[in-house]
Amino acid sequence: MQAITRRLGQHSLRPTASVSSIKSIYPLCDHCYGGDHPRYGSTLASHKGTGHIVRKGTGGRSSVSGIIATVFGATGFLGRYLVQQLAKMGSQVLVPFRGSEDNPRHLKLMGDLGQIVPMKYDPRDEDSIKAVMAKANVVINLIGREYETRNYSFEEVNHFMAEQLAVIAKEHGGISRFIQLSCLGSSPSSPSRFLRAKAAGEEAVLKELPVATVMKPAVMIGTEDRILNPWARFAKKYSFLPLIGDGSIKIQPVYVNDIASAIIAALKDDGTSMGKIYELGGPDIYTVHELAELMYGMIREWPRYVNVPLPIAKSIAMPREVLLKKVPFPLPNPEIFNLDQILAFANDTVVSENALTFTDLGVAPHKVKGYPIEFLIQYRKGGPQFGSTVSEKVNPDSYP
Repeated sequence: MQAITRRLGQHSLRPTASVSSIKSIYPLCDHCYGGDHPRYGSTLASHKGTGHIVRKGTGGRSSVSGIIATVFGATGFLGRYLVQQLAKMGSQVLVPFRGSEDNPRHLKLMGDLGQIVPMKYDPRDEDSIKAVMAKANVVINLIGREYETRNYSFEEVNHFMAEQLAVIAKEHGGISRFIQLSCLGSSPSSPSRFLRAKAAGEEAVLKELPVATVMKPAVMIGTEDRILNPWARFAKKYSFLPLIGDGSIKIQPVYVNDIASAIIAALKDDGTSMGKIYELGGPDIYTVHELAELMYGMIREWPRYVNVPLPIAKSIAMPREVLLKKVPFPLPNPEIFNLDQILAFANDTVVSENALTFTDLGVAPHKVKGYPIEFLIQYRKGGPQFGSTVSEKVNPDSYP
């Protein structure tokens, strides 16, 4: 029986007459479907910005891009958008996570079978970091937190972890690209500890890996964002929104998917983005008050504000900072009154005049007004079609 099976297998491998006739009519060139063909050649730059990594397929979800990316912080806000874009082009994504196995579950649906690989790790264990980075040729660090907890300080999360990843990536020897996500406004002289730690993280990464790429996004807007969602929840619960100061501070919010597109564009270039710092802000500059007006217009509530002077806002936020590591239980995470964010937004946060931006990466950012904030319709009372928008000029006296 085995001999018959072997003979049948050998017979099936021989080219049949029908296949031969098809080749005679439509001559097929095997090298046209490999990595040598310019259409299917990899766009991932190597260490020196030249050469190609072998890639197969037409560039879709089921192809092979040649990118094996370890994305630290993939379970966060920006992470899901970046993983989706990486998986969409046929990349394998290694997703380190430190919590429940359900945390990265939503990411597995974004890629083809076996392309999204969750890997449990401990950010304080060097061996576990090396394990999740072992098979990668790209490392992207999205780790960051704008508030402290009892277990993790600003400096450990935003500075020391970034430095540790850069050191391990350097020792790895096979990492083609390292991309560090920082924050617009980061500076060693900032009054915000978060921004100072981010600046220290940038410096440490570039010291270890001078060819690393640093992305500095402005406030990111999206379905899971940490600015419009807290505002909308507060406004719905208390019928007003506190404005720190008078709401005149300028910011340059950016759609989160555009940041993911910028990272993908940096991976696809010929190495021109290596060793550079990009400041990524949206096409429009808003004051905090103007952005709050957009939020109110989308949730269809009449805007009511309470101006909170900066000293009073600091005093409201101070008790959590004082008690954070003195009480034997975790404290609630701050949303509106976050002391460090109050200090961060004490000055305008916009893209510098001579900075590298989306344009240098070939990405056109979306305007915030419109689709990027449509997720706020979930806060409309009575459904998405209920109520009147602010733009309809409703008389305040007639508003219930």
